[in-house]
Amino acid sequence: MLGILAAAAFAVAAFAQAPAAAQPQPAPSIQAPPTNAPAPEAPNAVPPAPSTIATATLPHDLSPWGMFLSADIVVKAVMVGLVFASFVTWTVWLAKNWELWRATRRGRAALAVLNEASTLAEANARLGGSSEAVARLLRTAVHEVQVSPHPDPEALKERISWLLERVEAAAGRRIGRGMGLLATIGATAPFVGLFGTVWGIMNSFIGISNAHTTNLAVVAPGIAEALLATALGLFAAIPAVVIYNVFSRSIGAYRALLADGSALVMRLLSRDCERVSAPMQRAAE
Repeated sequence: MLGILAAAAFAVAAFAQAPAAAQPQPAPSIQAPPTNAPAPEAPNAVPPAPSTIATATLPHDLSPWGMFLSADIVVKAVMVGLVFASFVTWTVWLAKNWELWRATRRGRAALAVLNEASTLAEANARLGGSSEAVARLLRTAVHEVQVSPHPDPEALKERISWLLERVEAAAGRRIGRGMGLLATIGATAPFVGLFGTVWGIMNSFIGISNAHTTNLAVVAPGIAEALLATALGLFAAIPAVVIYNVFSRSIGAYRALLADGSALVMRLLSRDCERVSAPMQRAAE
């Protein structure tokens, strides 16, 4: 009897659990991805174009000073050298202009004294203490006369003429100092600036290759910096050439002034020789 009751209770419990196990379980819901979620990237996706990145690093200061600061070190060295060459040009202009003006003024005053004098001794008394080139011509002639007590007049004139030529040449070399520097700057400054331009443009094309873009905004600053070197080359060369030509004419005029001084000294020497030879001729007669 007890066994029958236990079997009945077990059957009722099993029947009560059977409906719950037989009920179907709900399927898991699949949610759609949100519309604003980023799409998955492909494994071989192409990176974004670097033009947007390159434009963020472009220099915005395209003034001459800003272009100098952002230029390559070689281009900077070229620019500094050209600016220094321009400074040297104007320094030579200032110094040489003062030297030529002073030498020409003193030379004309000495020529006036030689033109008014009647003998070498008189001219030497008035110009003996001067350091001017025409005064040196006169002292050279007087010294040669003093060391030749009884010379032949023609031989004396020939010797003094040789000496005066050497004094003129020395004075011409002295007044022409600095002209070679102007000629060098005028001839080489454009090519130095062109070297800086070529170097800067080469770096700009290398930047195009590294940026993988042909956007002109990427290469324009580098080309502007390169062209600034050419502009500085012309800025240094043009004044040097003009100043060289002006000084060449002025130095030519000064050398002509020295030639006039030599002619006046030879005239005074010829007069003195005639004064000496006239009594000797009368005595011989």
